[in-house]
Parts: sequence; structure tokens; C-alpha cells
Amino acid sequence: MLTLIHPNGNLKRRADLHLISSDDLVYEQDILRDSSSVKPWLAYISLKGQHGSACEQNLVMARACAQLPRSYKLWKLYLNFRIKHVSKLNPVVFATEYQKVNRLFEKALILLNKMPRIWEKYLRFLMKQPLVTVGRRTFDRALRALPITQHNRIWPIYLSFANAASGQTAVRVWRRYMQVHPEESEDFIELLVKTGGYTEAAMRYMDLVNNVRFSSKRGKGHYELWSDMVDLVVEHALDIDTGYETGLDVERIIRSGISRFVDQRGKLWVGLATYWIRRGSFERARDMFEEGITTAVTARDFSFIYQAYIEFEESVIHALMEKDATSSEQGIVDVDANFDLDIRMMRLKHLIDRRPFLLNDVLLRQNPNQVSVWEKRVKLWDNNNDEVVKTFTTAISTIDPKRAAGPLHKLWSDYARFYQKGGDMRNARIIMEKAVKVPYKSVDELADTWIQWARMELDDGNINEANRIMNKAVQGPLRSRIDYFDETLSPQQRVHKSWKLWSFYVDLMERTSTLDEVRTVYERIFELGIATPQTVVNYANLLEEREYYEDSFKVYERGLSLFEKDPIINFELWNLYLSKAMDRNIDIERLRDLFEQAVRGCPPKFAKRIYIMYGNMEEERGLVRHAMRIYERATREVADEDRADMFNFHITKMASNFGLPSTRPIYESAITALPDSEAKDMCVKFADMEKRLGEIDRARAIYKYASQFCDPRTNGDFWEYWKKFEEQHGNEDTFKEMLRIKRSVEQQHNKDVNFIASQALVRGQQTAGQSADAMSQLERDARAPEGFVAASTGPQGGMPVQPAKTSNPDAIDLDD
Repeated sequence: MLTLIHPNGNLKRRADLHLISSDDLVYEQDILRDSSSVKPWLAYISLKGQHGSACEQNLVMARACAQLPRSYKLWKLYLNFRIKHVSKLNPVVFATEYQKVNRLFEKALILLNKMPRIWEKYLRFLMKQPLVTVGRRTFDRALRALPITQHNRIWPIYLSFANAASGQTAVRVWRRYMQVHPEESEDFIELLVKTGGYTEAAMRYMDLVNNVRFSSKRGKGHYELWSDMVDLVVEHALDIDTGYETGLDVERIIRSGISRFVDQRGKLWVGLATYWIRRGSFERARDMFEEGITTAVTARDFSFIYQAYIEFEESVIHALMEKDATSSEQGIVDVDANFDLDIRMMRLKHLIDRRPFLLNDVLLRQNPNQVSVWEKRVKLWDNNNDEVVKTFTTAISTIDPKRAAGPLHKLWSDYARFYQKGGDMRNARIIMEKAVKVPYKSVDELADTWIQWARMELDDGNINEANRIMNKAVQGPLRSRIDYFDETLSPQQRVHKSWKLWSFYVDLMERTSTLDEVRTVYERIFELGIATPQTVVNYANLLEEREYYEDSFKVYERGLSLFEKDPIINFELWNLYLSKAMDRNIDIERLRDLFEQAVRGCPPKFAKRIYIMYGNMEEERGLVRHAMRIYERATREVADEDRADMFNFHITKMASNFGLPSTRPIYESAITALPDSEAKDMCVKFADMEKRLGEIDRARAIYKYASQFCDPRTNGDFWEYWKKFEEQHGNEDTFKEMLRIKRSVEQQHNKDVNFIASQALVRGQQTAGQSADAMSQLERDARAPEGFVAASTGPQGGMPVQPAKTSNPDAIDLDD
């Protein structure tokens, strides 16, 4: 008979013997032979798991765990088996079965209390049972038993248990969790809000916003956390504990946020006021609104606070009106309530009336040196003279002249004008005397101040006083060496060189003083070296109007000397000077000297107009041949872009005075001097002129010469002119010769691909007036046919035109 030895050394009770069959003897003997080994037990358990019943499996596992109580593997199999067995049972109805499993876990943990997986299984198993206290204590035992490095395996389960339990249990568990994981504070705050712990939630928020190292796992910044805290304390204002020892000073907290988050002051001020409204302290809320709108530094914050303030006052008035209506229906007359309603209506009206001034205060807090804002404030007071004066005084004492944004001088002049309109010129002058001593940022502002003072006197009819003021303004050293642009000097030291000041002074003197006095002022302007081209013209025109013609010419000459380094101004002054001199019909020799001076230093791009005026003068008052020589000079001196026009002008004048034949040398010079694109057109005109004179052979020779730089693919119009010419005046031989030359030129240009591309680009863009190209000139000279020799070498460096020598005895002499 088989004897079963109980693990504790006693005989196994015979009631369990029926669960052991003869097939199990082998495994029983293995266990007896090696009772300290886990392997025989695992093989035995595996057999029962495949062929045994639940009771047989339970018996073997229980015996194994009793025999080897320190075996984690055996306990795991046993506990999993028992958990699976009761998992489908209701934990309330079958609480006894669950308790049996709990006792097994407790038994296992006696020796395996350092095994976190067994604790996890046990805790999850307890969470299925309605045993909150037992579960909480077991969680605490697990945390105490396991090392802190393994607590992360327990806390997630513990938090799930706490959230399921809710209430104070959850709060207390989360408080402990915060000690090791403060980064999860946001979840704890959310739990506190759900459970009504608003004071503690606000305190937790304070800890977060004061911790600069805190990083929100929800991606919130410090302001967002502040905003959430403010929303919490405002929404639950009555639930927040504000006791001296344990509570929160909400107002102090929100004010610290106002000072920290400058760009969100509007929202925080409204939040603080709303907090007091919810607590029923309406007067305190009104104080917060007033402080907010009087300290706001941006229009956005001001508008936000002001709108909330208006809505608050309207809501209070609406509530009082409803209360009054209810009392009236009941026949009750509440005098105090009506009085309170009237006061609040007056407050609302006063608040609405103050809005422009409050908004102006906001702009001044942004920049107290903004002149335009002070001017708007003056206009806001309209007819309130006392406030206007007070505003002007405050503005002048507040604005730093060196940092003023806007015309500070205008503020001073408006202040003086205010007294002038009131008939108090004495105070107006006192103000302007102070204004001209202000250290402005620029000389222009000081000059404008003097000018405004003089205009004020003129408006009041004090012409002599205006002259005296301007004379005082321009006073300076007799031989001033002060640099107008020296910023190290004050504007008062440099203002005597202000052109704006002198310009106004001159205009004033011209209207109110004698010519000698005006001339003295102009002479002083020239002495100071601040004359402008307009000064020269005005001075000269003034003398001309008074019939001091020679003096006016001297003024022009002084202006030319003063601006000799500026070619544009010099040209304009010469243009005026020469026009005035020609109108006066002065001696022709003097005029010639003037023109020669004008063209001597005149830049090429301005020379064309001077030369045409010079030539016209010679045609009208001198010799025509002199005029032609002047035009011929002009073709050499003008700019490249004006040379073709100058040649055409010269040709026209020469033809009108001496006939068409006399234009031949001009045409020849033009063809030599102009670039190919313009020389082609000049050749066509030259040939047309010869044709009108009946010189057919000369015209044909010109066409032949021009053909060498006229590619048929880019200058089809030239070849069309030549074709029509041959059709009208040639014969079969000349026409064939024209075609032969055309083919020859086309072949020649085929060799130069770059030339073809450049010519096509020029034709596509249709640009005119290009400068002569040196390479083009060399190529044209190399291709020049022997059948045409120019009668002159063209203009070269001012040398007179000399007839060219014929090198080919068969060439046509165009001069015959």
C-alpha cells in the first residue's frame, strides 16, 4: 500500500488518496527521491494539467507549494490556476471563494514578498473585489515591501484603484504619489477639482507656476498654467479658503501675475474683478476695474477691461431696475433703492464720457513723449480753458525735447495761439520766448518755432514786431564758422544758418521793407554760404523787377561761382542767365563771351541746348557762318546720344542758309562719326539729297558705301530704299550690281555669328542712341570700298575739317 508523506512530515489524510491513481506512482516516487527539486513537481503538474481533473490539479499544486514554499514558479502556476478558476464568478456572491484565493496570496507573500509580479497579480485581483480598505492596505504593504526602484510597477495599479475608489481615498493616494512623481501634478489638480478640493488645487497650481523647472506633460506654458489657476479661483471664488493661516490671498496671487505677464494684464484684471463680484464685493470689484483701466498700457487691454466694466455696471443697473419694478408692482416705494439706482446710472454715464480721456491716458503711458497724443488731449477738453492750460503745462513739463516724437514746436505754438485767440498777447509772447530756448532735437524745429512766432505777430497785425523777431532769430557771428551739421552744438548756436529761417525772413522783408534792406538780407545769405539755387534766382528776379539788370546778372555770376561743382545746377543757372542776357540785348561780344564760358565747362549731356541757344543768337544778331561753326562744334562736343540729332539740326540750318550742296561735308562728317546704326540712316538721307540734286552716281556710290555695314537680314529697309532707287534711276547692270553687293555683304556677315546675334537683339529691343563701338568702327573701315572716299576726315578733337586725298584714281570725286 502506497504511503503519502505530507510536506509537513505528517501522513496525508486519506480523504485525498482517491485523487491519486496508479499512473501517478512514478511521479510520486520521483518526488520522494528528490523532494527539494522543482522539476518532478512541474512534470507532475503538467501531467495533471493534461489528464487530471481540477481537484487533482489543485491537490498537486497545493502539495508542491507546501513542499517548496520559496518556489516562485510553483506559486505562479498555482495562483494563476486559482485566479482562472474564480475569474468568471461574481466577487460579491462568491466572496468566500475569492477569500480563499486571497489567503493563498497572503501565504505566498510570506516568503515571496520581494516578488513584484506576485504583488501585481494580488493587487489586480483585489481590485475586482469590493474590498477598498483591504485593497488600500495591501497596496501600502506592497510599497513597503518592495524596493523603491520597483515602485513604478505598483503605482499605476494603485492610481487606477484610487481613481476607481474616488473621494478622499483617491486624494490621499495621489498626495503620496506626488512626493515621488511631482511631474504628474496636472492630473492631481484635475482630480482635486473633480472632488471639490479647490483650495488645494489652487495651491498646487501655485507650486507649478513658481517652479521654473516644471515642464508640463500637456505642453502648457507658465502663462497657461497661470490662466488655468485664475479661472479656477474665479469660478469657485466662494469655495476657496481665504483664511489667514491655511487659505490663499487670491488678490495678491493675481496681482503677481499682472506684474509678471505684462501682455495679459487685461484678462487678469478682469479675472480679479470677477473674483470679487462672485464673492459679492461689488465695490471692491469696481475698484479693480478702475485700477485696471487707469494702469493699462495697451489699447487691447484697455478695451478688454473697459468692456467688462461696462457690462458689470449694466448688469447691476438691470438687477436694480428689476427689483424696483417688482417693488412698484407690490406698491412699495424704496427711496434708498431709487437713490442707489440714480447714482449707478450717473456712474455709468460718467464712465462712458471718460472713455476718450482714459484711452488717451493709455497712449501717454505707452510714450509720454508722443506730441500728437498730447494735442488730441487738448482737443478733448474743447472749451474747458482751465483744463486746456493744465494739459499744455503738463505736456510741456513731461515731454523730453530730445526724445519728442512729433513736432514739439507745434505744441508750443498752439499753446501761444491759445492765449492769442483769447486776446492775451502778453502771455503768448512769454510762451514763445520760452519756446525758442527749448533744446530741440533739430535746428529745423527751432527755426519753425521762430517762424511760428513771427506769423503769430503778423496775424495780430504787428509787422514791425515780426521783423524784429526774425532779425533776432538770424543773429549770429559776423564771420560765422559754425558748421550747420555739427550735432555737438545746440540748435540755438546753429539756427542762424538755417535756410528755412532765412527764406521766411526774405519773404517777409520783400513784402514789408525797402529794396536796400532786402538786398542786405540776401547779401548776408551769400556771406553765410547757405544760398540755394532758388535763392540766386529769387534775388536775380527781384533785382530784374526793380530794373537793376546788371546787378541781377552779377547775382547769376555769383551763383555760378557758388555751384560750379554741380553740373546740373550750373547748367540751369546758365540757361536762365543766358536767356535773361539775350532778352536784354546786351553787346554781342559780351554775349559771345558768356556763351563761351557756358560751353567751356558744360558736361556733354547738357551741351546740346547751350549750343543751340548760342547758334540761334549768332543767327539773329551775329553772322550766320559763325552760327554754322558753332553747330559744327556742337556735333563734336555733345553727348553720344545727342550727336545724331545735332548733325540733323546742323544739316537743316546749313541747307536753309546755304543750300543743299553745302551740306555734303556735314553728311560726310556724320557718316564717319556716328555708329553704324545711325550712320546707315544718315547715308540714306545723304543719298536722297544727292538724288534731289540730280547726282545719281554720287547717290549710288553712297548706297554702295553704306551697304558694307547693313546686313540684309537686319537692315531690310536700307536695301528696300536702294532697290527703289535703282528701279527709278538705274538700269539692268546697276540693278544686278546692287544684287551682287547684297549677296556679298550677306556672305560676309555669315562669318560673324556673334555679330548676327547682337544685331538681331538690337533689332528686337529697338534701342536707339547707342554709343559707337570701337570694333564695329574698325571692321567698317576695313570693309570700306574703294569706290567711295569721304571728302573730309570728320570732326577729330576740335581740328578743322580738311579735304581727304583720293588714293584710287578710278574713284568718283563727289566734290565735282
